Amino acid sequence: MTRIDARFADLKARNAKAFVAYVMAGDPDAAMSLELVRGLPAAGVDIIELGLPFTDPMADGPTIQVAGQRALEGGMTLERTLDLVRAFREGDDTTPIVLMGYYNPIFSRGVDRFLAEAKEAGIDGLIIVDLPPEEDEELCIPAQKAGLNFIRLATPTTDEKRLPKVLQNTSGFVYYVSITGITGAAAAQAVDVGPEVARIKAQTDLPVIVGFGIRTPDQARAIAGVADGAVVGSAIVAELASGKPVAEVLSFVKSLADGAHSA
Repeated sequence: MTRIDARFADLKARNAKAFVAYVMAGDPDAAMSLELVRGLPAAGVDIIELGLPFTDPMADGPTIQVAGQRALEGGMTLERTLDLVRAFREGDDTTPIVLMGYYNPIFSRGVDRFLAEAKEAGIDGLIIVDLPPEEDEELCIPAQKAGLNFIRLATPTTDEKRLPKVLQNTSGFVYYVSITGITGAAAAQAVDVGPEVARIKAQTDLPVIVGFGIRTPDQARAIAGVADGAVVGSAIVAELASGKPVAEVLSFVKSLADGAHSA
C-alpha cells in the first residue's frame, strides 16, 4: 500500500473528501518552494501534487507555464526537485506526494534510474500528461512495479470506448479534468462534473479527484461534493506569483481545503 492508498483509506473511513494542492517545484525559488511545500499538510492538504518544471508544458495554462519558467530560471532541475522531496520527507513521512509533469526529463535521466531515485526520495505517484495508455510499457508499468502509483487523466472527451483503456493500468486515483483545454482556462461546474464522475466510478473502484477550473473555497466544496475530492493548482500558483509571503499563500490554501473538506 502506497501513502496515496493509505490516505484514501483513511479519508474513506472518516467519510471525508480529499483536498489536493498543486505547486510548482522551485517556484518562485528553491527556499520559498520548500517552505510552501512543508506548510501544505498543516494547511489541510491531503495530497501534494508537485510540478516538475519543463520547457514545453503543453497542457498548462499561462499561470503554471510562467511558474515553470521561474523555476527553471532559478536553477530547478529534476535532481533538485527530488532533493526538495527528500528535504520535505525529513519532517513528514505520511503526506503523499505525486510528481506531475512531462516524460522528456524522465526519459533523459533514464526510466530505471529515475524510478529508483523517485522511490528513494519519497515520491508516491506520477502523473505524466504526455504518455497515453498505448505507451504504458514505457513508464506506467515499470512505475507500478517500483511501488509508485501511476495516475491517469480522464477528460470530458474520454468516451465509453476510450475510458476502459485509460483505467486499465491506473492506480492511486483517477484525475478527472473538469474542462477541455489548458489549466486555469475556465471554471469547473459541479452540475457538469457530477455525471462524468459517476460514469467513471461505474467502471473503477478508484477514487475520482477533480481538477482544473477550481479557484475558490465554494468551488472546491461544490466539486468535492460530487467527487472524492478536488485539486487546486493555478489559483495557488497565482497567489504565490503575486508576491505574497508563504504564510498568506498557505492561509489561502487552508480556505480551499476547508471548502473541500466541508463537502
